[in-house]
Amino acid sequence: MSLRTAVRRALASADEVAADEERHEAAGNRGCVPVSELGDRRRASVAGVLRSVVLRPREGTPTVEAELYDGSGALDLVWLGRRTIAGVEPGRRIRVEGLVCDVDGRRTMFNPRYELRAKGAE
Repeated sequence: MSLRTAVRRALASADEVAADEERHEAAGNRGCVPVSELGDRRRASVAGVLRSVVLRPREGTPTVEAELYDGSGALDLVWLGRRTIAGVEPGRRIRVEGLVCDVDGRRTMFNPRYELRAKGAE
C-alpha cells in the first residue's frame, strides 16, 4: 500500500472506506458495469452487495424489492410476483443482469437474472 493510500484511508470516514472497498470488490467481476455508469434502457451486468430487501406489493401483486450497492451508486432490483427469494437478503453479495430503466429518478432493474456470490468471489 502506498503512503498516499495509507493517508487517505486514515483520514477517510468509515462510509468512504466501505464504499472504496465495495468499488474494489465489484471491479473484480468481469463484464460488470459500475452503477454510476448505467444508462437508461440498456442491458447490463452489475455486481455488489444488497443493502436492503423488502416485500412491497405493487398494485396487488407481491413484489420483492432490493437495493444493490457497488460503491459507485445504488440500483433498485424488483422481482414481480414473488414473496421471497431464497438467499436474497441484506448483506449478501450478488451479480445481476437485465434491462436498466429509470423509475422516478432511480436506476431500476425488473426481474433480473441473478447469481448469489460469496464475499471475494469473481
